[in-house]
Amino acid sequence: MALSENPAAEGGPGLTAVQRWAILACIVLSGTLYSLAILVVSVLLPQMQGSLSATQDQISWAMTFNILATAVVTPMTGWLTARFGRRPVMLWSTGGFTLATLGCGLSDSLLTMVLWRIVQGGCGAPLVPLGQAVILDTFPREQHGKVTAIFGMGVVVGPVIGPALGGYLAELYNWRWAFYMIVPLGLMALLGLALFLTDKGKEDDARLDWTGFLALSVAVICLQLMLSRGQRQGWFESPEIVIEAAMAVLAFYVFAAHTFTARRPFLNPKLLLDRNYAVGLVVVTIYGMLNFTPMVLLPPMLQDLLGFPDSAIGLILGFRGVGAVGGFFAAMWLSKLDPRVGMCLGYSMQAVSGWFMAEFGLEITITDVAIHSIFQGLAVGIIWVPLTVATFSTLDPRHLAESSAVFHLLRNLGSSVFISLSVTIVIVTGAMNYADLTEFINPFNELLRMPEIMGGWSAAPEGGLARLENEVARQAALIGYVNAFYLYSLTSAAAVPLILLMRVKRRKAT
Repeated sequence: MALSENPAAEGGPGLTAVQRWAILACIVLSGTLYSLAILVVSVLLPQMQGSLSATQDQISWAMTFNILATAVVTPMTGWLTARFGRRPVMLWSTGGFTLATLGCGLSDSLLTMVLWRIVQGGCGAPLVPLGQAVILDTFPREQHGKVTAIFGMGVVVGPVIGPALGGYLAELYNWRWAFYMIVPLGLMALLGLALFLTDKGKEDDARLDWTGFLALSVAVICLQLMLSRGQRQGWFESPEIVIEAAMAVLAFYVFAAHTFTARRPFLNPKLLLDRNYAVGLVVVTIYGMLNFTPMVLLPPMLQDLLGFPDSAIGLILGFRGVGAVGGFFAAMWLSKLDPRVGMCLGYSMQAVSGWFMAEFGLEITITDVAIHSIFQGLAVGIIWVPLTVATFSTLDPRHLAESSAVFHLLRNLGSSVFISLSVTIVIVTGAMNYADLTEFINPFNELLRMPEIMGGWSAAPEGGLARLENEVARQAALIGYVNAFYLYSLTSAAAVPLILLMRVKRRKAT
């Protein structure tokens, strides 16, 4: 089906322009708060660990269980919307998320913190996919590019500004204020949605396919646990990781077999018959794989290997957010063109930037890293708008909630998988190169006795050997990061041929 044949919404019936933009503002606010809350804990863990008397492994559950709750509830968005209606789901999700965030700030034990983080993730999970579906259904198609760009700023930029803002408040006051700052804004979003968001009815015969839901939930939970704990547990050397991997594969098999044989499965497989949507799911998975990986790799590389201060690292991540905002504004203009142009441009920019980052040495400056952070941020914004518009352009608007839930689930899973893979590459290849390089540091290597080769370095046991060992460790670790950046670049380039499979055609004039 070509874009011109799309039966998609031409704008919410009976809504004025003021109501539409008010709905957009409230949905963007709620989606931004939720996206911000997911990663804000990453910078609060050290303070929370001491305050809640927890070990490093125990406090990590505050982040892990939030991700698990999000992964479980996100695919339910379509069924929840069909069963209860979009307005009640948005209101209850926003209210529950705000209340749970307040509970996180008031928590006085690890148990209550983890429980509130589960509620926060579960209640907030429908906000992004359902919010996107509401926006696409509320505005006419000719405005989809603009409103998707505005919505995307919150979804993509929120996780960038969240850790920076949360870290600042934690230093100024304490970690609880990183949660408190969300509460009044959440109440504002709830009030706005209650005033402006209308409902489109519900399906009285909507039933939850428990077999498909439970199978998918078990699969996603086991996969996320494996990815979250794999590095600390030694991956498949640990019986825990082996069991989680086996259960994930078995549960995915049960889910797939049930989905293609049940009369009314949990997720409708017929949506995959839409070519744009099927290709879009693959492309958005790659998008998720690439989106947050540099934010995870750069801080430890810059701090441990190059000695950059925390303030400089925060500034670099902030530059990425600035670039992303600029990318969304650029995407508004690019929306006038074929969506494939913007997507190919964005992924090509990421591939080039990743390749240049793979050429980083230990002499790089803050300016070098900041330039590439801005460049990657631009690419993130440029990709998001045409990707969203093209993916949903040929779908029946009745399926927007369900299809959007799968869209964002794969984006999140792609991010988890690729971050774990990249960190593993850094550690494993760094260790391998360290072992290879140290073979040359021995008394029988004649080059170590030549001043013109050694320069200011010395292999003497009195301190020189220890300094030389530290430098070898730095160089080996850098090679691990270089390998991860090469993978980042090649993965981004691999998305370009897939984009060309999308079928996009402008509407003909009548």
